[in-house]
Amino acid sequence: ILDGLRIMMVVLLWILLPSTTTGIKLDGNGYVDVIIAISSRVPQDDTLIDKIKEMVTEGSFSLYDALNKKVYFREVTILVPPQWNGTNFTKARTESFGKVKRIMPFYLASYGVEPYTNQYGECGAEGEYIHFTPEYLLNDTFIQLYGSRGIVFVHEWAHLRWGVYDEYNRDKPFYHSNSHIEATRCSEKTGGQFFDVTAGGSLQPCRIDPQTSLPTKGCIFFPNRNQITNCSIMFSPSLDPVTAFCQKNKHNYEAQSMLNKKCGKATWTVIFEDSVDKDALQTLKPLESPPPPPSFKVVQRTQRVVCLILDVSGSMAGPRILQQRQAATHFLRYIIEDQASVGIVTFSTSASTLSNLMTIDSDITRENLIKLLPNVASGSTNMCLGLSRGLQVLQEDNGDVLGDEIIFLTDGQATDNIAGCAPSAIQSGAIIHTLAFSNSAAHALTEMANKTGGIFLAPNDNIISNQLMDAFASLSLSTGDYTNKPVQLESVGARTSDWFNGTVSVDQTVGNKTSFVIIYEISLPSIFIQSPSGSIYTQTNMSNDDLYKTVTLKVLGTAEPGDWKYSIQTTSNQAFTITVTSQASHDVVPPIIVKTHMNQQFNDGTKPMTVFAEVSQNYRPVINAEVWATLESETGLTHTLQLLDNGAGADAFKDDGVYSRFFTKMLNGRSSLKVRVKNQDGQTRFAVTYVPGYVINGVVQLNPPKPPVSEEPLEVGNFTRTATGESFEVKLSGTTPLNFPPNRITDLSAEIQEDTVLLSWTAPGEDLDQGTAKSYEIRWSFDLDMLRSSFSNGHAVNTAGISPQKAGSDEKYSFNLSFPIQNCITVIFAVQSKDNQNATSETSNIAQASKIPPGPPGVSNPCINLIILVISVCVETMVICFIVLVTRRAVKLRKRFAERKVALTIANKFQINPYA
Repeated sequence: ILDGLRIMMVVLLWILLPSTTTGIKLDGNGYVDVIIAISSRVPQDDTLIDKIKEMVTEGSFSLYDALNKKVYFREVTILVPPQWNGTNFTKARTESFGKVKRIMPFYLASYGVEPYTNQYGECGAEGEYIHFTPEYLLNDTFIQLYGSRGIVFVHEWAHLRWGVYDEYNRDKPFYHSNSHIEATRCSEKTGGQFFDVTAGGSLQPCRIDPQTSLPTKGCIFFPNRNQITNCSIMFSPSLDPVTAFCQKNKHNYEAQSMLNKKCGKATWTVIFEDSVDKDALQTLKPLESPPPPPSFKVVQRTQRVVCLILDVSGSMAGPRILQQRQAATHFLRYIIEDQASVGIVTFSTSASTLSNLMTIDSDITRENLIKLLPNVASGSTNMCLGLSRGLQVLQEDNGDVLGDEIIFLTDGQATDNIAGCAPSAIQSGAIIHTLAFSNSAAHALTEMANKTGGIFLAPNDNIISNQLMDAFASLSLSTGDYTNKPVQLESVGARTSDWFNGTVSVDQTVGNKTSFVIIYEISLPSIFIQSPSGSIYTQTNMSNDDLYKTVTLKVLGTAEPGDWKYSIQTTSNQAFTITVTSQASHDVVPPIIVKTHMNQQFNDGTKPMTVFAEVSQNYRPVINAEVWATLESETGLTHTLQLLDNGAGADAFKDDGVYSRFFTKMLNGRSSLKVRVKNQDGQTRFAVTYVPGYVINGVVQLNPPKPPVSEEPLEVGNFTRTATGESFEVKLSGTTPLNFPPNRITDLSAEIQEDTVLLSWTAPGEDLDQGTAKSYEIRWSFDLDMLRSSFSNGHAVNTAGISPQKAGSDEKYSFNLSFPIQNCITVIFAVQSKDNQNATSETSNIAQASKIPPGPPGVSNPCINLIILVISVCVETMVICFIVLVTRRAVKLRKRFAERKVALTIANKFQINPYA
């Protein structure tokens, strides 16, 4: 593993990044505020910048052609790593590698070169980023394997921007249609041939699986390099004639593609009716002439420059000022990177500078900054003075604040008009992270974070929740290299008068700079921490700060991998929290990380919210983990959800390392999000796409072998992680409790066994993917279009025997139709579900099943042979009938001719007119 990682060139990420407005947007016909960021793990290669420009420029013209000349890429920013040297790099403003629109990988490509899009939302929802590798961009031989970079870029852009899914399906590459075997593709006019490639590289006819009557695994559809159709980009952008997205009249609704499964619509329909750009695209007029090439700007972010602006007004007195001190201490001691510059400002009635910018060059510097943190609070809350003073401190290093960071914490409504000074702070070019430490903090805090690429957090002051510690711990700024970033292994609290016990699993990807920080409420407890090998650490091995009620254990060297157990004993009833952080154990092995967020930062109750958590290691998905999300309102009410990676309900793909769940128990006000991950049997999984060859002039020509990719699961061992997401706000319009129907079923499958139909799907819930639905309605038809567009007109299946199971369960239902199922017949099925209020779900994905009789050896499709046999018999019968008719006609004509000859002879003899 280590050898592979040492030679690996990591990644490029395409980032949706809020700038001084709201991120990527259409300005007229051109996309602007587009950011491409290069990971700091990528060695400097200026050719890479040129290749990026070439790809985007080509993609801009391809996009212009593909979308009826309506849109193109106008302005693009390339963010290069801090260690790259160049005189033409300008200073980054709010551009940041870590401020991805959101998170989570689609399919692994870290060990391969294939581009992919981090996409996991519902149909039409924006993706997270596009992933490229330097090797893909620099090596032109991959153009043969994947297609021109510009059109591939447009393919991925459709995923990212418009929430379109692929028009192929790796799991179901073939299906039956009218007794034919078809490749899963769009359009159906995309021609090609089926072959199995042997280990030696030769081609042989595909074999048929007797259970499915479809080609066995390993059978490949080789498309014709030159097609009669120009769509679709979402099936295969590598085909030369393909320049368009599939529209409604050309879309293949039968194919078991991911697009049909998730959307049930043509790509063009999703783009123009469901995407974030739908309104603009419907009103934009096509350009009268081709657009100009995109303009590019190359920017660079150097070492972090951060100013803490801390509220010390009277409402912060007591427990709040203590928690602020504890959390800021944790940030300065364990979170902020070496060589970063940090200043500290406080504000109340007036503002004060506690520390000008200091470079973090040693532990002594960190501790000196910690000593300056405020201890007392009094006066009013003048936020504008604090902002102004903080910006002045940030200007000290180079005269401007571009790309510098502010961490702004306040607990109350400002006595000044914060809305009046917020615009100037937003326009300053600084990234502003805001922490609203109460439910009365000004809403301008949210705006400042959103418009500057910062993070908004609303921690409450409940000691047990540990939210302020978590908030500060989440304020790191990624460069794409997680080997030098702190990872939070545990963050948990409890109130007890006895024992507080727990286990933290340290896996092999972490262990350096490991610390256990215990915060207590009243009096120093007895603390015991046991390593996996049995070593016991007590207070004698720890540092204790009585004034700030904090006990810390710093593990020397690299912490042992395995389960670390902690036990805290107290005789007085008090609250405790424990926070455990660590860093990567090797500088070439990125650690397992967890990222979490809600799909919306604001909700009015009309739509459900979705919780997402990504568990990954070096962009590889970690599967089989136990993931729990805690959503806590500003009033202290909590709701806990187990997030699932089952490909059903809110979860887009099974086993992609993205764990999801709908959140329906929304309450008015701000809420926080925290995720805890436990793992006892985790694995990582790999998946790549590869075009093995094409049919050219009727002959299959194989491409070079695909780039080497390890597809074996990687055991990661036991681990624990916690992660904090940005806070979100709910403002319900009424007092009626929220009620959502069951979620749409997206994994319905059908199979015909003799005369029995077997349907399988994942159970929806009473409210989306939670609880238990009341009933199912199943309908079938021979007409896919009819069932898709008019579910109620399909034939009903008796579902009295189905008792819905809990959401997430595997449902199976077998039944007989009202007629014998003949061979070579395809039947279409769909499902709806209802809740206790009879609210009905959307119609499921369309599933189809064919009854194909087993054929003799060498027969690839018995139905086709049966049809040929029937046709042959019919033709032979028609020929025989034709011969009989011709013979009978000839006999009759001969007889009539003989009779007429006799009549003429008699007439001549007796001189009679034969026609009289």
